[in-house]
Amino acid sequence: MKKVKLIHILLLLISIIHGTSLSAQTTIETLWQEPKDEAVRSKLEAWRDWKFGVIIHWGPYSVWGVTESWTICPEDEPWCQRRGPYAENYYEYVKQYEHLPAIFNPVNFNPTRWAKACKNAGMRYMVFTTRHHDGFCMYDSKYSNYKITAPFSAFSGHPLSNITLHIFNAFRSEGLGIGAYYSKPDWHHPDYWWPYFPPTDRNVNYDPAKYPEKWESFKNYVYHQMDELTSDYGPIDILWLDGGWVRPAASLTPETQPWLGKNQWIQDIGMDSLARIARNHQPSLLIVDRTVHGPYENYLTPEQQIPNEPLPYPWESCITLGDSWYSTGKGDNFKSTQWIIHTLVKIVARGGNLLLGIGPDKTGDFPEMVYERLAQTGQWLHRFGEAIYATHPCEPYHEGSWYFTCNSNGYQYAILLKNEGEALPNRLILPKAWANTEGQIRIPGLSKTYKPKIFSNEKYIELSQSELNALQKLPALVLCRKTNHQ
Repeated sequence: MKKVKLIHILLLLISIIHGTSLSAQTTIETLWQEPKDEAVRSKLEAWRDWKFGVIIHWGPYSVWGVTESWTICPEDEPWCQRRGPYAENYYEYVKQYEHLPAIFNPVNFNPTRWAKACKNAGMRYMVFTTRHHDGFCMYDSKYSNYKITAPFSAFSGHPLSNITLHIFNAFRSEGLGIGAYYSKPDWHHPDYWWPYFPPTDRNVNYDPAKYPEKWESFKNYVYHQMDELTSDYGPIDILWLDGGWVRPAASLTPETQPWLGKNQWIQDIGMDSLARIARNHQPSLLIVDRTVHGPYENYLTPEQQIPNEPLPYPWESCITLGDSWYSTGKGDNFKSTQWIIHTLVKIVARGGNLLLGIGPDKTGDFPEMVYERLAQTGQWLHRFGEAIYATHPCEPYHEGSWYFTCNSNGYQYAILLKNEGEALPNRLILPKAWANTEGQIRIPGLSKTYKPKIFSNEKYIELSQSELNALQKLPALVLCRKTNHQ
């Protein structure tokens, strides 16, 4: 689309001007390729306008309140640390971990409440973990017995047992875009972690080149699951693929090569075939093969970080609200509403989307503090959302505590991020980038418009006491002006 190409070119020039151009070995073309299919390009345009989404991690591991999947990975990493009565014996731990579905009974599961809360928070799309690395399917897969609807699962007799189906239906009913998280590796499948050998790390525990028939069997299993997910669960907008060590050799980078561990066995899942199967049912599907740069990474996904400047391709920061990707119980440390809004503003001003990570506890509901954060965020976006949705980066992007966005209708927005307890002055100094403002300025939510005044070579707008009273508690303030430039 013209908009994608224009922003692509502009941001490339910006990155070069600011001395942040990509290396000769890592060009924009090797990082990101514009989709060739018109339907996919159109969906990508729509997705870039959504700006704010939610990713929900959930599975039987919530019974123990441990990290999703990673505690059964035999790597000496902080996120793989085991705790609890079985922690000292890896094999006993895995045995008990795989028994968790038998006691995982989230009777408070209410996807309608989730969906309404996320809708009211101003979120425009969602991503849900249909299957994480541990291989447990949160849907009724025909190709695995390790699933939420299996007879041994405590929740299998519940009318909402096909959890993914009901989550997708509930969020779709609220008008949100639907994303399916799917892990390419499967640590429960015998054709990935072959029981003949012990696993040594996150990777396949046999050489696919030496045992090609076994690897081919695993690929077919993935293809079958992809076929059912994209045909039996309604319209899907995003396929969010994780497990970046499962990739072709040509796609390895200095960052990702160490993920293959000591054996460095190549695990090419055959993305051409996987994508063809998925898009046969969902023609406009965005595919996000994370960290595998090329035609099947329609946008990039920096994790738990915000880029320092606009990037020359579509991107989304996925960041958790709490300490983990899901709720671990009463000890969770949730970030503030102010943090959510400030993070969203910084990301949008740099051309990205925010995918906020939350998750339910073992009972099947979000902690009340999560609902509180979502409601408060929605109140701010209900008033100031015009400065967020369907906007693009606007020079100079950032000036002190001010961040800037624009839209295609010729409106520019200056967003002031306030510190906790910071008071607004009655003379609000405009950012230097707006020193040329001659026309009226408005604050969304107030009927009045403001003519900038000048004092000591600085332009400002004057706020009355009643206006200050109405604005003081806001975590961020938005100013809007109309220009002839878009």
